Amino acid sequence: MRRRDFLGAAAGAVAFGSTPAKAFFSDTTAATPPLPPGILSGANSQLGHRLRSPKFPPPTQTKRVAVAIVGAGIGGLSAAWKLTRAGCNDFMLLDLEHEPGGNSRSGQNEVSRYPLGAHYLPLPPVEASATRELLAELGVLRGNIHAAHPSYDEKYLCHAPQERLFIDGFWQEGLWPAHGRASVERAQISRFQQHISTLRARRDASGRRAFALPLALSSADASLRALDKMTFSDWLKQQDYSAAGLQWMCDYACRDDFGTSAAQTSAWAGLHYFSSRDSEGQVLTAPEGNAWLTQGLARTAVAQTQTDALVYHVEQNAKEIVCDVFLGKENRSIRVIAKELIWAAPLFLIPHVFQSPPAAWLAASKSIAYAPWVVANLTLSEPLLRSTGSSLAWDNVLYDSPSLGYVVATHQQLRYAPAPTVITWYRALHEESAFSHKSTASHQHQLAKSPSKLLQSREVWAEEILSDLSRPHPEIRELVTRLDVHRYGHAMIRPLPGWLWGGARTVFERGHIVGKSAIHFAHADVSGMSLFEEANYRGVLAAQRVLKRLGVSFSRSL
Repeated sequence: MRRRDFLGAAAGAVAFGSTPAKAFFSDTTAATPPLPPGILSGANSQLGHRLRSPKFPPPTQTKRVAVAIVGAGIGGLSAAWKLTRAGCNDFMLLDLEHEPGGNSRSGQNEVSRYPLGAHYLPLPPVEASATRELLAELGVLRGNIHAAHPSYDEKYLCHAPQERLFIDGFWQEGLWPAHGRASVERAQISRFQQHISTLRARRDASGRRAFALPLALSSADASLRALDKMTFSDWLKQQDYSAAGLQWMCDYACRDDFGTSAAQTSAWAGLHYFSSRDSEGQVLTAPEGNAWLTQGLARTAVAQTQTDALVYHVEQNAKEIVCDVFLGKENRSIRVIAKELIWAAPLFLIPHVFQSPPAAWLAASKSIAYAPWVVANLTLSEPLLRSTGSSLAWDNVLYDSPSLGYVVATHQQLRYAPAPTVITWYRALHEESAFSHKSTASHQHQLAKSPSKLLQSREVWAEEILSDLSRPHPEIRELVTRLDVHRYGHAMIRPLPGWLWGGARTVFERGHIVGKSAIHFAHADVSGMSLFEEANYRGVLAAQRVLKRLGVSFSRSL
């Protein structure tokens, strides 16, 4: 989840509905309804965790291709998309899951489609040329993709009302806390907004933004990159931004975009959240979240895609790259031999998969931290109207909640009468560490010492979710008919201080050439921020490098 709209919200947000939510219900003696049915799902950990003690059958079949792509999230799909557009179809796209899409997949029931992860895309800035090119191909962006403000298909532009915040028992328009805020706090928010406006407009001698998207196009100014050495919380203190509402919004932004609190997030990343765009908060969305984007990308490589495929051994020599792959559904292994490898899977897998990886890779991959996430979809017999006094916004956030609030899957349908709906609730476990590069023994020891919330049962999660949502919506327990929980152990990389500009990730930006073979890295981990535009950029960049090495002509997207 990501939210960028804040300019002008400090004093302009207006609370709607003069009655606190709790006043709609006075009967506290009614029995609590039983928990609704549902399932607990997540990434294909059963297959993926086989890497901890790898015992696979030897390969029984060998396939040779020009390019092997490992990982069918945004990075891998973008690489396949670019290869296909250049007429290069001699590749295999391998993915662990049952279907492509990574963290941007979706579900569907009799009421609506709904997201299982990422659920919107802010209008991409002009620097994100590959993302704009994709949107144009999908028919969503109209006109010149290099225009400052191209037009977009209204079907995908988020309809109003877009964002609301539940604070002090009331709903208000916009996410910046406005209800009951003192003049001193409003003044601080205004000063922060002006600070961000200055950073948005700042350009270096080469004309580069201070904070660009993709970040590789950002200014190399030393004073800006030094921000990566401190946390966002420390930067706020340094600038005397102490107002509670301002600090809450900055912390919320970090949890929302990075799954990490402001006290953990690089100050450079925190400022990037607010400064890298000028689209005034407009976003593209659909009932299924960002799955419409991944499905559009995946259509270009259906014949080359192999799902339920765990790559468990990679070895590079001067002529080629050998990948051993376990096919989960078939319970057998195959060998894929390629001239070029695009690694679009998370970087923490490198020590478990690569044969004799360079020491720099091992050091860098072990310094990465990942954020666990939980996403829940609640099917409701009718919309949550009784406690709001009017129709819900698309995005509904709860002040001082550990959750990130929820979005309404049916919002884009513009219904004129109440009907069943689905809402999608998000929770970044920012207070927990992911166990990405730990050994099995240490992993189990840490879990035993401090059990992860991620491992809670569906029933425990359901109770926590309903308790969270009962604060603004006391009626929710009587309306929910199904509650499904989807969890991610390593949902996104955390931009902790030092990772973005400390030098560790440059070993992955360069790739690895040995003789006539080359490995290219195309996951958003290489950027250090798990954003669609970053993964898209990395995938397209890797594909362009491959095409150049293969001698295939292509038009540049970057």
